[in-house]
Amino acid sequence: MSLRRIVLRDFVIVQSLDLELQQGFGVLTGETGAGKSILIDALQLALGARAESGVVREGATRCEVTAEFDSPTSLGAWLEEQGFASEDSLLLRRTVDAEGRSRAWINGSPATVAQLKTLADSLVDIHGQHAWQSLTRADAVRELLDAYAGIDTAPASKAWTDWRQRRKALEAASERQASLQQESERLAWQIAELDKLAPQAGEWGELNTQHSRLAHAQTLQEAAQTAIHALDEADDNAAALVHRALAALQAQAGIEPRFSSAIEALETALAQVQDTVHDLNQYVRHADQDPASLEALDQRLSLWVSLARRYRRTPEELADVHVQWQRELADIDQALDLAALEKAERAAWKAFATTLQQVSRERQKAAPRLSKAVTQTMQTLGMQGGAFEVALLPLDEPQAHGAEQVEFRVAGHAGATPKPVGKVASGGELSRIALAISVVTSRLGHAPTLIFDEVDSGIGGAVAHTVGQLLRQLGQDRQVLAVTHLPQVAACADHHLLVSKQSAGRQTLSTVTSIDQEARVRELARMLGGGEQSEISLAHARELLAV
Repeated sequence: MSLRRIVLRDFVIVQSLDLELQQGFGVLTGETGAGKSILIDALQLALGARAESGVVREGATRCEVTAEFDSPTSLGAWLEEQGFASEDSLLLRRTVDAEGRSRAWINGSPATVAQLKTLADSLVDIHGQHAWQSLTRADAVRELLDAYAGIDTAPASKAWTDWRQRRKALEAASERQASLQQESERLAWQIAELDKLAPQAGEWGELNTQHSRLAHAQTLQEAAQTAIHALDEADDNAAALVHRALAALQAQAGIEPRFSSAIEALETALAQVQDTVHDLNQYVRHADQDPASLEALDQRLSLWVSLARRYRRTPEELADVHVQWQRELADIDQALDLAALEKAERAAWKAFATTLQQVSRERQKAAPRLSKAVTQTMQTLGMQGGAFEVALLPLDEPQAHGAEQVEFRVAGHAGATPKPVGKVASGGELSRIALAISVVTSRLGHAPTLIFDEVDSGIGGAVAHTVGQLLRQLGQDRQVLAVTHLPQVAACADHHLLVSKQSAGRQTLSTVTSIDQEARVRELARMLGGGEQSEISLAHARELLAV
């Protein structure tokens, strides 16, 4: 499982490139300014890096990057869950136009940059040329140790957040006891006032409807009686007229079949009139005037309006306000219960302390293992007798990431006391230590492709050859691609890619080609500083390749 192929169109100074990559250890070399790191920049863009208009080749309207990987089986479920086709290969495509707008695809389907980034860690592990700078940052070295140990600090961070919230609640409650007591008394009095009304949700509208009905009871009864008279009691009432029409049509229905629909409609109308008369009679019999109920409604509505004015709310809001105040009072009463808050804070601290102990135990087990592995690798990188140490320094107060600070220390020679790397190591030593850490941690990674972007900066001579051998050893298990300026490293590669540039009118264009053995000899000779035609350099280059 690895990077199979990368295709570029109008990317920076590359007009067109279609490059197939192989397993094992491969190197990218070329003259300064030829664009050795462009391939890595393009790959990072395909993996979700920030898109900018500057990546579009001058004069082009847009650039396009396509990266094809062997599809890791571990990504199959994720691809299907996200709606992407799960195939033998994984095809990532990204375009950026001259305005900086970008689009992305995964296996031919539109994708988001976030989805590309999700895939990145499962596909490629990139070690940059400035990796040594992170050795002096506390957060970076802690994250590196945690990654080496496989520690997930998310539970500790969550427990820390919960504990801090409980602690702040306790401190705030302790400081505000007097004001909280006053607020509790105020809310209790207001709630007691509203309890007299006990407003219910939706009750205000219903009360107004009932009040209007009782206030107009006489008028409503008269209207119902008038309707009954017109429908059933008058000499020419509606029911009698409909019945007369119905009888006339029924008498002739045997002669004119077309009367059947009219007869059916009149029968329905007559039934509806009779039902309506029955309902209205029921209303008249039961809708007696009730002065007592009307007075009770007047009093309740008056109290409702009075309380709404007092608390500067609309009548419709009183029911919700009542519930809100009860909730606020419960919260304040809880805040006034310092014993309960202290208990909750202790429980949160206990949960946090448990996760801290687990993280600390795992770090204490991993620190000596990482120290030993890096120390052993340093011996092969020109730092014989040197030692690397991962120190765990207790913090005055635990933080979300744990109870200790992680510090990388180094001793440059045997017998020396290890000290913080930023204070005792030179730039070259820092580069070698960073490379040693990269090699050690890379062995534990899961990404099928490892990329080293000039991590051999500051290294030379026999140490450079050792670096090449280390990278070649890594290439036995995983695909390794290194951008290098050292001929000793390039000579150890299984495959050699040459980056070259040429002028095309006013523009400079870059190309990448896979070179054969003879071309490798010429390129190594150039890297050695003697030029491609120097017999001494050519001989030295052949010697390097023969080692």
